[in-house]
Amino acid sequence: MRTNRLYFIDAVRAFAILMMLQGHFIDTLLDVNFRDENNTAFQIWTYFRGITAPTFFTISGLIFTYLLIRAKQKGTAKQRMRKGLIRGLMLIGIGYLLRVPIFEWLVGEFNSYFLVVDVLQCIGLSLIGVVLFYKLTLKNTLVFSVLMLQIGILIFTTEPLYRDLVLTNVPEFLANYMTKSHGSVFTILPWFGYMAFGAFIATLFYGYVDRPKFKPSIIAGFIIVGLFLINTSSYALMKLYYWSDFILLKEVAYFNYLYTRLGNVLILFAIFYLFESIVKQPLILKIGQKTLSIYVIHFIIIWGSFTGYGLHQIIGKTLVPWQAILGALIFLTVVCFISFHYAKTNAFVYSKIRILIDKIKRI
Repeated sequence: MRTNRLYFIDAVRAFAILMMLQGHFIDTLLDVNFRDENNTAFQIWTYFRGITAPTFFTISGLIFTYLLIRAKQKGTAKQRMRKGLIRGLMLIGIGYLLRVPIFEWLVGEFNSYFLVVDVLQCIGLSLIGVVLFYKLTLKNTLVFSVLMLQIGILIFTTEPLYRDLVLTNVPEFLANYMTKSHGSVFTILPWFGYMAFGAFIATLFYGYVDRPKFKPSIIAGFIIVGLFLINTSSYALMKLYYWSDFILLKEVAYFNYLYTRLGNVLILFAIFYLFESIVKQPLILKIGQKTLSIYVIHFIIIWGSFTGYGLHQIIGKTLVPWQAILGALIFLTVVCFISFHYAKTNAFVYSKIRILIDKIKRI
C-alpha cells in the first residue's frame, strides 16, 4: 500500500493562498497613484499576483486527483468521488453565500450581482468535472490521464473562441460560468484547463512516484517544459500556424498568457519539490491545509461579506506603499491566526452536509 505523502503540495498551496491574501489586500487598498507599471517592485508584485490563480487551480487538480486515484487502489473510489462531489457543491454554495447582501435584502433591495462567479464556484464546478471524467474512465487510469491532458490543451488552444463570449439568451445564473459580461471574476473556461493539467500531473505522480529516479526526473521535466512554455510556446504556435494555416493558432500565439502562466506554475512546482525538505515545516503545511478557512475569512474582512462593511468600504484605495506592505503582513498574520484557532469552516460545513444527506437517504 502506497503511503507517499507529497508535502510539497501543501507548501505550494500555502504559497498560493498567502500570495492571494497579500495580492487582494494591496490591490484593494493601495492608492492608484503608486501603481507604476515601470517600477521594478510593482512589476515583481504584479508577476506573482498573476501566477497565483493558475497555481491554485493546478495544485487543486493535482492533489484532488492524486487522492482520487489512490482511493481506487485502496478500494474506496466511490467514497472519494462522493466526497469530491459534496466538496464541489459546498465550494459553489460558499462562493455564493459570501456575496449575499443580507442587509440590502432586509430593506427590500435586490440585484443579481451576488450571482457572479468567483474562484470558489469555479474550483467547485471543476472538481465536479474531474469526478465525472474520472467516473467515465474509472477502469483505465491511462485513458483518464491522456483525456485530462487533451482537455487542458483544447481549452487553452481554443481560448480566442470564448475570450469575449457574450451569452444574451442564457439565464444569467448559468451564463456567469461562461462569460464575464455580467461581472464574474472567474469562468469555467479557461480555468478548468489548469485543473485538467493538474489532474494529468497527478497521474504521473501516482504512476511513478515510487521509482528511485522519479523525483529528479519530474523536477527536470517541470523545468524543461516550464521554460519551453514560457519562452518558446508562442514561437511553436506560430510555426504550427505557418505549417497548417490554422488562424486560431496565430491568435493564441499573439495572446499566449495561458501556456505562459502554466510554465510559471511548473517552474514553481519544480522549486518547491526540489526544496521539499526545507519547506516541509509544520506552519507552512498547516497553512496549506487551511486554504478554505483562510479564503473565507479574508473575503469577509476585505469585502465585508454579509454586512457590506469591510476594508474595501472603510479604507478604500488610500494606502501608500509602506502602509500597504505592513498592512498586508499584519493581515496575513491575523487571517491565519483566526483560521488556526477559531475557524472550523471545513469540518462544520461537511458535518451539516452529511446530516442533510443522511436525512434525505432516510426519507
